[in-house]
Amino acid sequence: MTLFNGELPFYPRPRYAAGINVPLLVVIVVFLALAASFLLILPGIRGHSRWFWCVRILLSLFIGAEIVAVNFSGEWYVGQVKANTSYKAFTSAQVSADIGLQVGLGGVNITLTGTPMYQLNETIDYNEKFSWTFGDKYTEEYEEALQKGLPNPVLYLAEKFTPASPCGLYQQYRLAGHYASATLWVAFCFWLLSNALLSMPAPLYGGLSLLLAGTFVFFAIFSFASISSVPLCPIRLGSEVLTTHYGAAFWTTLATGFLCLLLGGMVVCLHYTHPSALRTFLDLSDGHVVETRNLMPQIYSNPLHLPQKCKPVTPDIQLAVVS
Repeated sequence: MTLFNGELPFYPRPRYAAGINVPLLVVIVVFLALAASFLLILPGIRGHSRWFWCVRILLSLFIGAEIVAVNFSGEWYVGQVKANTSYKAFTSAQVSADIGLQVGLGGVNITLTGTPMYQLNETIDYNEKFSWTFGDKYTEEYEEALQKGLPNPVLYLAEKFTPASPCGLYQQYRLAGHYASATLWVAFCFWLLSNALLSMPAPLYGGLSLLLAGTFVFFAIFSFASISSVPLCPIRLGSEVLTTHYGAAFWTTLATGFLCLLLGGMVVCLHYTHPSALRTFLDLSDGHVVETRNLMPQIYSNPLHLPQKCKPVTPDIQLAVVS
């Protein structure tokens, strides 16, 4: 019987499959379920308002889903390189692998995939996450990774983001992630408020809420970009250098901010220039519009009723017509 039940020390087995981002998956499923539910009831809406509702609801769900989903995405700042590098400690064996780095608002995700995947009598497919959100301790997770005996490339990249690293990346990206996430949640609250106001006889305030949502989305972009613009420490893996750039989550958030500002600006402009067209698009009936009364009422009198002398003529009926 060998030590550690037949496993070499520092390299415990079995290996588990690369994990998935469960919160991100939950957000996507929830908003897809909402969209599917709306599409099921869409045939019950009559007339042209059916397509107005379709465009309005799908655009709104896309904005809300994107604002929430990017909080859990690791595609804000990414990099990938293919290199021949040492595999694990206490051995000179090298592997050919694709090494990926994904920096999100709540931590770092590091991937290591062998090319080919099966090398050195094992399957090389690692996906390790190190969190720095409130309540999560990055240092403890890094120490656990050392105890597990994870491959050298994973530990090397994770060490760059530890609080004790001279690169100082931990303080920069952790603060950037906290501020960006906080402003995104504020934008989500304004998105909820805009949906409520656009369904009421207050389209102007709904458009202003959508403008504020876009403004806070841009605050999140600025918070992350101001810190991530600082160049990373040189990250060398074998003879290759890992280069990073903004990922899909960053650009999608930027596009969502522009979309919020565009839609909010259109609502505000239509409120002042073409209010009837805005009411038609939002499917607001005339009963939702504030009625204004004519200052000059129309007077109807009975011609058969002859007024007596010395008495003022008073109308029989006085109607005020609303416009």
